[in-house]
Amino acid sequence: MLSTWEGTARPRDLTSFSEKGVTVLFKAKDSVLRHPSFNKFWVSRMFSSTSFQMLSVAIGWQMYDLTHDAFSLGFVGLAQFLPMVLLTFVVGQVADRFDRRKIVYICQVIEALVAALLLFGNLHGWLGREEILVAAAVLGACRAFEGPTSSALLPMLVPKTIMQQAIAWSTSVGQTTQILGPALGGVLFSLGATSLYSTAAIALFAGAILTFLIRTEPVERKFEPITMRSVFMGLSFIYRHPIILGTISLDLFAVLLGGATALLPIFAQDILHAGPVGLGLLRTAPAVGALLMSIVLAYYPLRKSVGLKLFGALGVFGLATMLFAISTNVYLSLFALFLIGASDVISVVIRSSLVQLQTPDEMRGRVNAVNSLFIGTSNQLGEFESGIVAGFVGAAPAALIGGIGTLAVAGLWMYMFPSLRRMKSLSEETRT
Repeated sequence: MLSTWEGTARPRDLTSFSEKGVTVLFKAKDSVLRHPSFNKFWVSRMFSSTSFQMLSVAIGWQMYDLTHDAFSLGFVGLAQFLPMVLLTFVVGQVADRFDRRKIVYICQVIEALVAALLLFGNLHGWLGREEILVAAAVLGACRAFEGPTSSALLPMLVPKTIMQQAIAWSTSVGQTTQILGPALGGVLFSLGATSLYSTAAIALFAGAILTFLIRTEPVERKFEPITMRSVFMGLSFIYRHPIILGTISLDLFAVLLGGATALLPIFAQDILHAGPVGLGLLRTAPAVGALLMSIVLAYYPLRKSVGLKLFGALGVFGLATMLFAISTNVYLSLFALFLIGASDVISVVIRSSLVQLQTPDEMRGRVNAVNSLFIGTSNQLGEFESGIVAGFVGAAPAALIGGIGTLAVAGLWMYMFPSLRRMKSLSEETRT
């Protein structure tokens, strides 16, 4: 989209012109920050994601405080994860048939109401194990709808030319909330559960209002009959497009094998002898690397040889994981984790941009739902895989095997998906 200067198309490069004898130099650059709807979307996501992180801290703490039962704590995670698996294909259909903006703000309103109910339950003393599990399940179901629908909504807010920049800014939200959300949740919970639940409810209502105020261009949707074919069309579309199939499956297996962060408590206590403070720093390092890299990519988008850069980033991810595995110095380990976070964001932005730009609007809901399922599953199974391998061979060998496995996957996918490897730009047409 061209910006304008007094009704004239504004050049995109450094340009000079004369006005009343004065030469003015400027550099025009289309930015997502010039799109009000994107700004509302970005802030709304910040409120929503931060609130979810805060609520997760509070729900987990209160469940264990009430029951002192590790199994009950595990059920909280299961209650949040299961809806994503069970509702994947329903979410895709809904996101492709109805107004995505309305779906997102309805989810945020429901999440705000859940936070309000937790607040009142805590104030009046009727908050128990069953109520917490129901709240966790409702939050999980809302997030199952909100995540893929938000991803499918994003391309409707900015031109394709700055899609990568928009995704980088959107990714920065996720990394920021991973850093701030749990910390803010812990601080607020220390002041009392009512402080946390009330803050989360207010933030979620504010996010819902911002989402409601987003304006998009009207889109004509084809309301095809709901059949088994239409329900699973997202999977069929992914299978028929090698670039998207390669992109999503690469994320699944790379994250599945490279889950060294699940072993951080073992490294902090037994290998690095860093204590609880060190564990906090180790958990923060990947998010800091990811946040800084996402900001860099927002200002300096990747424009050439994106396929090779995708695999290059995975190579750095694998090597950094191996460096972390063999490190016995806390500062070197922090540096390795910083590289893991930074390189992961490069591949995330490229993969997300490819999925968004290579998928037609009428299919984005279903494709993003499948993509979200793969990402969520790979994160959960990756932690499980790392824990199981570490149980057999130890934490350091497990992390080393994970890094080697990531490099092996990158090499294998370069061979299996040559169209992805040869991808020059994000806007390049995919081949069926």
